[in-house]
Amino acid sequence: MRVGILTSGGDCQALNATMRGVGKSLYNLLGDVEIYGFLDGYKGLIYDEYRKMERSDFSGILTEGGTILGTSRTPFKQIREPDANGLDKVEAMKHTYRKLRLDCLVVLGGNGSLKTANLLSEEGLNVIGCPKTIDNDLYGTDMTFGFYSAVQVATNAIDCIHTTAASHGRVFIVEIMGHKVGLLTLYAGLAGGADIILVPEIPYDINAVCKKIAERHASGSRFSIVAIAEGAISKDESKLTKKELKKKLAEDRKNHPSVAYKLAKEIEEKTGAEVRVTVPGHTQRGGQPVPYDRVFATRIGAEAARMIKKEKYGVMLSLKNNEITTVPLADIAGKLKTVDPDSGIVKEAKMLGISFGDEE
Repeated sequence: MRVGILTSGGDCQALNATMRGVGKSLYNLLGDVEIYGFLDGYKGLIYDEYRKMERSDFSGILTEGGTILGTSRTPFKQIREPDANGLDKVEAMKHTYRKLRLDCLVVLGGNGSLKTANLLSEEGLNVIGCPKTIDNDLYGTDMTFGFYSAVQVATNAIDCIHTTAASHGRVFIVEIMGHKVGLLTLYAGLAGGADIILVPEIPYDINAVCKKIAERHASGSRFSIVAIAEGAISKDESKLTKKELKKKLAEDRKNHPSVAYKLAKEIEEKTGAEVRVTVPGHTQRGGQPVPYDRVFATRIGAEAARMIKKEKYGVMLSLKNNEITTVPLADIAGKLKTVDPDSGIVKEAKMLGISFGDEE
């Protein structure tokens, strides 16, 4: 048995833990197996850059963040476009796969990466996907590895902000990763005790945000914490077409580094409050995976190996009701799991008095 493996897209915690689960389980289940790790994601598969992995490569990496194979972004919308030298990327990947006489390719990736995995599956390759992303936005699975580790980092940032915000009596805005989906911001905001949580799925009214801050001030609270997803938009922006919104956001970026700074200026102008912005940025992808992610990633890796043994391909490993199962890649490719504004967790947050900026 010859198996290829790669990590694609943005890095996150527990990529190495998942590869460890795949490798160790393959050796135990099959014995005679060769594993080839492609360097820097799909680029390695395209340009025939890989290394044959040894058993020792899968030891000592359970707690290590990042990815020992390296990663890169290879946008799905450009995958059918020839590279600068005219190379057909899809045909090149198929050529590398067949040159190495692979029986299967394991892809650790998020939404875009698994769309490419599904494309390769449709092109006749045996592919298995493992659900990776700090956004937890993959359709078809309750959880993705990397999510809870990122929640830990983002929550810690909010925790640290609390003391300085209280000391100075300021409004602090903490910008959390998440362009299209606000699950990371929602969970970190809840865990960190944010007073206002703004996510892309629930467009906000700046007046509602300022009203909440004013109410807290009137009740004797010296500070307010706003957790905002980097892709959060206002109610007015939500009425624009996709093209119009893209143009407006581009104009906004000329004056403000990100949505948090734009919001800070609006709050200052409307309330006169002293506002500060904190952007944890890529720290949310870094560091060791938390225990939950180590366990989950290990389980995913082991089940991926079992699917290889059973020769069940064209699937993504998925968590449903705390059990690992599979879903067809074709059923999840290109679909996002988003925050439901009417979900229990949002309603429960509102019961606590948390504002989502949607109600005055």
